[in-house]
Amino acid sequence: MDYKKTKAAITTVPRDLNELEAFTGNIYESLMVIAKRANQINAELKEELNTKLQEFASFSDNLEEVFENREQIEISRYYEKLPKPTLIAYEEFKEGQIYYRNPAKEKK
Repeated sequence: MDYKKTKAAITTVPRDLNELEAFTGNIYESLMVIAKRANQINAELKEELNTKLQEFASFSDNLEEVFENREQIEISRYYEKLPKPTLIAYEEFKEGQIYYRNPAKEKK
């Protein structure tokens, strides 16, 4: 997914717990769905950032290269400005973009 185009808020804002409960019928179940999706998003972002930073990896310690590597700094700043994975996951959950199931409920 392209996290650059997400509508998630950049800062934390208060949420209505009753609204979260309405999706699954249980507040804790809703929070667990969001938490698991946030972990997935975090892993994807971390992997993407590491692959981009690998291009700039130098295996020799050279002090001059540290100061000249502006591209690496810009990439890191970009990822720091993205919304947090929990906010992205909440927005996806609210819009119904997350598929989830509860095997315990399916057995009943």
